[in-house]
Formats: sequence, structure tokens, C-alpha cells
Amino acid sequence: MNKSVIAGFAVGTIVSALTVFAFQSGTFDGSAHAANSDTYRQLNLFGDVFERVRADYVEPTDDAKLIEAAINGMLTSLDPHSSYMNPKNFRDMQVQTRGEFGGLGIEVTMENGVVKVVTPIDDTPASRAGLRPNDYITHIDGKPILGLTLSDAVDKMRGPVNTSVTLTVVRKGVEEPFDVKLTRDIITIKSVKYHREGDIAYVRITSFNEQTGELLEDAIRALQKQIGAAKVKGYILDLRNNPGGLLDQAIVVSSDFISQGEIVSTRGRHSDDTQRYNARGGDLTNGKPVIVLINGGSASASEIVAGALQDHRRATILGTRSFGKGSVQTIIPLGSDGALRLTTARYYTPSGHSIQAKGIEPDIQVEQSGDQKKKKLLITGEAELPGHLAAEDGAKEVAGSDSFVPADKKDDKQLLYAIDLLNGVRKDAAFKATSTASAN
Repeated sequence: MNKSVIAGFAVGTIVSALTVFAFQSGTFDGSAHAANSDTYRQLNLFGDVFERVRADYVEPTDDAKLIEAAINGMLTSLDPHSSYMNPKNFRDMQVQTRGEFGGLGIEVTMENGVVKVVTPIDDTPASRAGLRPNDYITHIDGKPILGLTLSDAVDKMRGPVNTSVTLTVVRKGVEEPFDVKLTRDIITIKSVKYHREGDIAYVRITSFNEQTGELLEDAIRALQKQIGAAKVKGYILDLRNNPGGLLDQAIVVSSDFISQGEIVSTRGRHSDDTQRYNARGGDLTNGKPVIVLINGGSASASEIVAGALQDHRRATILGTRSFGKGSVQTIIPLGSDGALRLTTARYYTPSGHSIQAKGIEPDIQVEQSGDQKKKKLLITGEAELPGHLAAEDGAKEVAGSDSFVPADKKDDKQLLYAIDLLNGVRKDAAFKATSTASAN
């Protein structure tokens, strides 16, 4: 009996707290009494269900986990990008955006209940141990992965530097699973990679973390030194399969190619939420031609950069339609209770277009291959995500596109097309061979 009273008090406290929050956020005002009553009844319903689960579920429950699941359910019902991060997940997110952590150095995904290696990162424990793309990891330290989430599996592979972990690997062409023992190390995610293609400067950005802007500027200067600034025929900025990241880094990257004018604007629920972000610094490429490569895996911050350079006519966009994620998520810390990732605005290209559920249409459409068997990595696009934020004003939504990029450069039609354009071997009316002054 006492236990029931204590439990009832706990539920009452939760409902009261939610009610107070509703008052503070303006839900309860005299002009909306009926709506207020409905809201209060729903809060009571939540309390009743919570109490019934705690009292009658077949096994004892964890109150904190129940509340966390309820919060996540509320947020994920809004759109695919809003979520609650508990304290541990919040710390992990902060580590990832800094681009440095203790781990093995593997990009992974989940497939059929096991972890699949997308690629080992160069010069990391994973690459030195010989792990390969398309390897499957079935056990970590002898314990099966089946039943774990991808996040749980990644947590088990990460850990303090100089500690070891054993992965059980299944590899196509090898009859039996085999174990690989690795020692964790400091993993630095270098989000910018570059090399010269003759007199063409090629730069690939894999994500937008805290180091991206600085690394890009280093890459541009290094390539200018290698080739000779005056001899550079042009720049290829490869944003294919870049899932995005930090908004401020997208602005920095755009500013390295645009001398002045707006990069992006964000508009929230209220008119006073509108913010505009302008180019800062100057064009480090001295007005040389720029080709930006995008595909169905180019999302969010990648689309901000592509959209800004396209609208300013500073670059030719080449490839296939981008993912179409035109929403902004704000991280709202909740003290010791983690953080809230909440969609708070849509973003707009300098010409005022929202790409939400539509994507960036390239100036030059180049498909990699008509052979579907070779398109091993497909992106459905924002428009096909369940519960996605609708396109603005009922505009027609468009699915994303293929995100396949061949491992061998000789098979990469998009890259070869860009190289031919900059070398003058190929002509295309859509190619901006000279820069156009940025709009104010």
C-alpha cells in the first residue's frame, strides 16, 4: 500500500512538473481554456499510463528509462531529426563534432543485425590490422552483436587509449570467421582530404566538424604551393556522401570561395527567429573555376555549401540530386540530464529557396552507372523518410538519388567529367569557366 502511495506521488510530481512547464511556455492562458483543459487531461493520461506500467508490467521497470523512452517518442513523432540525448549520448556527440576520440578508426553501419565496415580510416588501428570495407563484425570480445543497436556496438568498440578489444570478423571469400585484436588509439577524423589532378586542385570534405574550415584552408594553400597558384586550372570540391554537420563550418567553407553576400538564412516558427549569415573573409581560390560534386548522400551542411555556390554562380554543381535535408537542429543542453536535439528552423539558399524534401538540382546531371548491381550504396532522400518535415508551402517533394561512388577513379564518371571540363577536353554550356561576381 505504501509503495503504491509513493509511486502515485512520483507520478503526480511528474505531471505537476509538466503542467508548470506548459504554463511557463505559454500553453495555459485565459484565451485558450478549452485547449488547456485538454492538455491537462493528456498529462494526467500520461501519468496514469506510467503508473500502470510501473505497477503491473511483467518485470520491474526502470523509471528513468521509461521517461527517456517517452521523451524520445514525443520528439521522434515530430520529424526524423529531433531526439533526446541522454548525458552519455550528449558527450559522444560533442566528441564527434570535435573530430577526435579514443577508438579503432572504422566507419560502420548496421546490416542484418551485425556491424558492417564501410571503410577503415587511414593510419588507424583498424587500417593497420587489415580490416576491409564490407567486412562484417559479429562479436566484440567474444560477445555477439546480434540484438545490440549500432550505437551500443560502437560504444563497445570505443574506449580508453591503449586498451585492447577483439573483433570477430566474417569476410566474403574466407570460409571461417576470424578474430582480430586491436589496441585503441586517439582517432582524429580528418574531414578534409586533397590531392592534385595535374594542374587541378581536388578537395574532398567528408563531414563538417570543428576542424573542417581550418583544414580546408590548409588544403587550398598546400595545393596552390604544389601546383603554383597561377597555374591552378580550377578546383573540384567533392561533397558526395557528406552527411553534413556544423552550420558554422558550412559558412566558413562557403566563405573560402565567395567574397561577399549571403551564404544561408534560417527561418523559424516566429518572424523574429530569422537569421542571415554572410560570407566572411575572402575567396581563397582567386576566382578560379570551381566544380562541386554532389549526390544522394550529400545532405544538410553539404547542401548549404552547394546551394550558396550555385546561387552566387560561383561554382558549377555536378552529379545527381542531393538528399534534401533543409532543416536546422538546435542542441539545447538540459544541465546534467543530457540535451535536446530539436528542429527549430528551415534554411534557405541565398536566392530564398528551401531545399527541404527537394534537394539541390545539379547544373550538370551525371549518373555513375545504369547497372543497378553496382549501386551498392543507395540513399532514399529526405522526402522518403517517415515523418519528415514537409516541403514549404506544399511544394512538390522530390526523392533523393543514387549515392554510389566507385572506389577506382577510372570508373568515377562524375569526377572524370569534372576533370575533363577543367582541362578543356569536354564542353558543357552549364559549366561556369569563369567566376561571376558575388551578389550583395
